[in-house]
Amino acid sequence: MMQMYFYFSDKVVLLFDFWNVHTPAGMVLSVLVVLLLAVLYEAIKNSKTKLLRQTILAIPTTLSQESLREPETGSVNSNVGQQNTTSKRWFLYHISQSLLHVAQVVIGYLVMLVVMSYNTWIFLGVIVGSALGYYLAYPVFTAR
Repeated sequence: MMQMYFYFSDKVVLLFDFWNVHTPAGMVLSVLVVLLLAVLYEAIKNSKTKLLRQTILAIPTTLSQESLREPETGSVNSNVGQQNTTSKRWFLYHISQSLLHVAQVVIGYLVMLVVMSYNTWIFLGVIVGSALGYYLAYPVFTAR
């Protein structure tokens, strides 16, 4: 039966049957892996913010939702080339945001499931990894 409270132990099964920790060295390695997952989660979260900022700055302020649609065949517009390039750029930014979001959700759920092992060492690895990831990634992604 799985324990439903935090405990200190060097024996735990994480996420899958093959990730079965029996020794203190295995626990240290598992805590490092979980720590790196938490750092990666924070890096993705901060990179999504920077990408969103770049997306907002890349799209002209006069651009509206109507100009992102395909131009009508009968209309003649001198800005069609610019609008087409802008809509392609917006589409690429949107695809990038979507892929980063999927990666963030997957890694976030994996980290959550690891914490639900209720092993205190693993939990501390997630907390330290999250703090370290934010500390390292925030200045990198906010620098211009």
